[in-house]
Amino acid sequence: MTDTTPTKKKFKLGLLPMIIIAILLGVGAGYIFPDWLSRIFVTFNSIFSEFLNFTIPLIIIGFVSPAIAEIGNTAGKMLVATVIIAYVETICSGLISYFTGVAFFPGLITHASGAGAAITDAAKALTPYFIIEFPEIMTVMSALVLSFILGLGTASLRSTAMRSWLVDLRDIIQMVIRNCIVPLLPIYIFGIFLNMTVSGQVGPVMSTFAKIIIVIFIIHIVVLLLQYAVAALFATGRISRNPLTLLRTMLPAYFTALGTQSSAATIPVTLKQTIKMGVDEDVAGFTIPLCATIHLSGSTLKIVACALALMMMQGHPYGLNIFIGFIAMLGITMVAAPGVPGGAIMASLGILSSMLGFSEADCALMIALYITMDSFGTACNVTGDGSIAIIVNRFFGRRPTPAAEV
Repeated sequence: MTDTTPTKKKFKLGLLPMIIIAILLGVGAGYIFPDWLSRIFVTFNSIFSEFLNFTIPLIIIGFVSPAIAEIGNTAGKMLVATVIIAYVETICSGLISYFTGVAFFPGLITHASGAGAAITDAAKALTPYFIIEFPEIMTVMSALVLSFILGLGTASLRSTAMRSWLVDLRDIIQMVIRNCIVPLLPIYIFGIFLNMTVSGQVGPVMSTFAKIIIVIFIIHIVVLLLQYAVAALFATGRISRNPLTLLRTMLPAYFTALGTQSSAATIPVTLKQTIKMGVDEDVAGFTIPLCATIHLSGSTLKIVACALALMMMQGHPYGLNIFIGFIAMLGITMVAAPGVPGGAIMASLGILSSMLGFSEADCALMIALYITMDSFGTACNVTGDGSIAIIVNRFFGRRPTPAAEV
């Protein structure tokens, strides 16, 4: 006789709740833990940070190379148009985030006296018991160049063996991120905020970033409105020319992305709503899965805003000449970012360190802030995919016959 007793689903906390709990526990533990106990977590953070830095070039190679190889094997003007539009939208989102931050962040950060020093002091408040070094196999720029060589070379030669090897490498790196890095992130964040509390400056940092997060949320709404305002100019056929109508149609995809935190998992809903807007099925079927990989405007605006805020807090120069290159490189680096929560910030850690000079404590704060807003960034990415499909549809969608227009 078969057992018909229904199995109980195991309760499992998501990454976001775990990060929030880690932050709260880290702050609380900083007030009560003795130094000898706190230094255990500082030692763990030192080792984990070394391992994280070691994996960054591998993450770039493992995800950018196969993405370029797969895109390169897909011929056609529609591919080129979609990639260019997605990249331009990503860059524009980063620039909007930068200029908004320059306009509003100084007023929010000015009142956070000592907040900038807290980030630096957090790394100095306690020292680890010992240090284990993991030298990087190559620099971030070397990894990017190698990724383009491998990706473009594989696409040009149409080598199935090399493409299979790159896909296997991507699966291995994704497994490392999902099974090793992501589960240990809460402990890492706990240690950073514990150390920051010991330095006595956690209050100004927390209060400042609470305000920054509100501004970032407003930016991502503005970006979506602008994306659909532009898309409405290209609307043809049954597609509405009202940006608000288009956005309302895409709301199911937006809210699905809030829950899944994954562009890939939201593709069926995004595709359905894009077709519902009036986009040709063939165009939607091509652009939506592709944009789920290459269009990261929401992720870009979050990373730019958080990085800008950190640099302001520490008194570092943050001119457009510094950020324009960073934003351009960010759009490339996050192509095919790992399909796990927080994957985009993992892929961007390398250029945060190499181009903006971020320290271990800076990167840890970036991870915590990014994951706190990860759902909204993914929702912005996914919803913006529909605007790209509308623009592409203008040039590659099937024209209705005169009879159909009557």
